[in-house]
Amino acid sequence: MRGTMQRTAAILMAALSVLALNGSALAERERDTVEIFAGGVMLMDACTHKVLYAKNAHEKLPMASTTKIMTAILAIETGKLDALVTVPKEAYGVEGSSMYLRLGEKISLRDLVYGLMLVSGNDAAVAIAINVGGSIAGFAALMNEKAKELGAHNTHFVTPNGLHDAEHYTTAYDLALIASYAMQNETFREIVGTTYYRTVTGEVTRTVKNKNKILWEYEGGNGVKTGYTMAAGKCLVFSAERNGVELVGVVLNCPDMFPAAKRLLDYGFETYKPEKLVAAGDVIARIRINGGRKNALAVAVKQDIIILVKDGDSTTVRTVVKLAQQQVQAPVNKGDSLGSLEIWEDGRILAETELVAAETIEPSAFTDYLERLFRRWSA
Repeated sequence: MRGTMQRTAAILMAALSVLALNGSALAERERDTVEIFAGGVMLMDACTHKVLYAKNAHEKLPMASTTKIMTAILAIETGKLDALVTVPKEAYGVEGSSMYLRLGEKISLRDLVYGLMLVSGNDAAVAIAINVGGSIAGFAALMNEKAKELGAHNTHFVTPNGLHDAEHYTTAYDLALIASYAMQNETFREIVGTTYYRTVTGEVTRTVKNKNKILWEYEGGNGVKTGYTMAAGKCLVFSAERNGVELVGVVLNCPDMFPAAKRLLDYGFETYKPEKLVAAGDVIARIRINGGRKNALAVAVKQDIIILVKDGDSTTVRTVVKLAQQQVQAPVNKGDSLGSLEIWEDGRILAETELVAAETIEPSAFTDYLERLFRRWSA
C-alpha cells in the first residue's frame, strides 16, 4: 500500500454539478421570507446537514427539555432497554414535568425513555442518568463527550433534563446536529414518533401522550422534542419526512413554536428539491490489478448520493475520489472496499459514500499466461 491517494475527479464534474433553474428575483425574495420570532433558528437536511435556513444559529442559549434528545440517545446506545431500573431518591419528586415515578419502583429503561420523550419526565431523566452514568455528573460528562464527537462544539450539558443552569446551553445549529444524529437510530425514531404509549413495567401502568403536536398537525411529521422553562422560553426540535427527504429544525425561545416549525418545514420542502448526484453502482474510476485475469478493475459507488438544491439557484460541488491503493493484488471480490467518494460544497464535506469493487477478478492461472503468450506470438 502506498498510502491514500487523493485526486479530484474532473471527469465527474459535469455530471455532479447542479445547474440553475429559472426563477424571477421577486419570487426568490418572496420565497425566502419566513417570519420566525425566536432566539435561535435552524433548519437543515437531516442526512447531509446542509443548512437550509438559519437565524442566530450559533448563539449559545438555554434549551430546556430538548436536552432530553441527548439523554435518550445515550440511554438507547449505552443502556439495556429491557433491564429494570430502581428509581433512586434523586429522581423522586423532581420539579416540573414528570412521569410521577415512585421511590424504589422498578421500571424498565425502555419505559423510562418513552416517559422521558413523550411526557418529558424530568424524574425519568434523572433515573436514566444515574443508571447509565452512575451519577448526574457522570452522565453529563458522557453527554458532553458525545456532543463533541458530533461536532456540537458550542454545547455544554450539566443536567439530563434541561432544568435551568447557567452552564447548561446549546445553539440551534448544534441541537439540529444532535437531533439529526439521533434520528438515524431506529429505536429513537420509533420512540419520538409514537403518539401514545402504555408502560409495561413499574408499580402502576402509565399511559403517556406525546406533547409534540407536529406528529398530529404536519404531514410527514415524525419527531422530536418540546421544551420549556422560564429562562429558555418555548423550545422545539422538530422533524418531518416527505418523498425520501428528511428535514430537522430547531427554534429556541420561540413563543409560537409549533406554527413557526410548520412555516420552516413548508419553506424547506417547497424551496429545496432533491438532486441525485451519483447512483449506487455507478462506475467512477478504474485501478490496476496485479496477478489477475484482467488488468483493470472497475470502481463503483456503493450508495446513492442525494443533496438538496434550492429551486432557482445554482450549486457547484467538488468531487474527490480517495483510493486506498493505486493498484491492488488479485483476487478481488465484488463489493470489496477500495476507498471513498466525497462531495464538497462551500468548503465542507456534504456527503460521502464508500467506493467498492464493481466486479470479481480471479487470480490469473498458468493457462491465462499461455493464452496471452500465444496472442503475442500470433500478432
